[in-house]
Amino acid sequence: MNLHTLNISEAQTLIQQKKISPVELVEACLRQIDIEETRINAFITVTAETARAQAKEAESLQMKLSAEEMPLLLGIPFAAKDLYDTAGIRTTGGTSFRADDIPKEDAEVIRRLKNVGMILLGKTNTHEIALGVTTVNPHYGATHNPHDTNRIAGGSSGGSAAALAANMCPAALGTDTGGSIRIPASLCGVVGLKPTFGRVSLRGIMPLSWNLDHAGPMTRSVNDAGLMLNAMAGYDARDPSSVDVGVEDYASITEANLKGVRIGLAEEGYLDFANPEVASAVREAASVFQSLGAKVESIDFSWLTEAARANGLMTPADGAAYHHERMNKTPEVYGKDVLRRLRTGAAYTSSEYSLARRTQAETKRRMEIFFGEYGLLLLPSTAVTAPPIEGKDAVEEAKLLTRFTAPFNLTGLPVLSLPCGVDGKGLPIGLQIVGAAWQEKKILEAGYAYELETKKVRLA
Repeated sequence: MNLHTLNISEAQTLIQQKKISPVELVEACLRQIDIEETRINAFITVTAETARAQAKEAESLQMKLSAEEMPLLLGIPFAAKDLYDTAGIRTTGGTSFRADDIPKEDAEVIRRLKNVGMILLGKTNTHEIALGVTTVNPHYGATHNPHDTNRIAGGSSGGSAAALAANMCPAALGTDTGGSIRIPASLCGVVGLKPTFGRVSLRGIMPLSWNLDHAGPMTRSVNDAGLMLNAMAGYDARDPSSVDVGVEDYASITEANLKGVRIGLAEEGYLDFANPEVASAVREAASVFQSLGAKVESIDFSWLTEAARANGLMTPADGAAYHHERMNKTPEVYGKDVLRRLRTGAAYTSSEYSLARRTQAETKRRMEIFFGEYGLLLLPSTAVTAPPIEGKDAVEEAKLLTRFTAPFNLTGLPVLSLPCGVDGKGLPIGLQIVGAAWQEKKILEAGYAYELETKKVRLA
């Protein structure tokens, strides 16, 4: 049995049945990191010895407890984007100026995952300060796409997506301000979930935009994303962005009943902008939802282009606000592409920013009206598959790759990205499933239904 290829749910079952131990699982993942890390560069810091010690503690618990008594995700290894504070382990933010920063406390999400028994394998590479979509990092090197190492993994959570795709870990954490979970998930062929803004605590995570940041799980299956969200979600009174809204049981994802559900397919402004192979794969995915009984209707969503532009203004402007003192005093500590975007953000006027916030309010209301009539929205995650590392610069790539993802940071709506095919070069294509606010379970169940149906077709 290749333990490093197990999904969370598979490993969870085997640990609960005492057929494998956390020590065996962690060692298998660490061996895979040793094998693949030189090729992929997914990690900034690997915490091998700490992980081994925690695995022994988890194994001791496993031997003492029944399956029902064990913490939900006992012994499951995970990786965290290097924006999440980790007590006693350096948290760089992908920067040079935090290269030796060792937090005293865990981010709230890290604390919650440890409480359900998960084991941290290390901190993954990120685009510097999370302001970019390539994870070509001037301080820690480029993360390479496991499907073609000459191509980007996407960003800014590129290390997390690449680690999953290369079977280095069964679970990872990302953050998403304009698509930074969903873009690398799409380009690397894994699952990424951006929950509703306020669903998951941001406390202890290096901010890029206080208005647009989201934290979420990245996994290799939809069901696994639900298992992770179950542990991560919930109100945090110490986080000003957290919202006290009831949490569902995301660990018990079942196949959605889609009969008669109205689903919008974003055509104009989206499929007509995407690469033909991407557009074809998304249309084929829509036909799968139709075969499951849904009523899929083509919708003109070209108006969301303004939302993407507003997000593209607010992100560097908010980033410049957070980094303003250092940016002005020691600009040389930033990479060229990030410094350029920060300076662009700082140059926007208050009127421009105010107009972007007005676009945000209008977009939220239009999406509320849409979800009053429709259950779900489908569109590509990215317009293209993974571009080469050598090519356009990171600023140009951001304009291309965030077009389909950025509007949903502006609205704060929950979005699931999952694989829906490959192009002629074998590069993954991603599908976004968007739901109304706080409807994470609904989009997870729809994604799970799609995943099961396409698996049946492949096996037939």
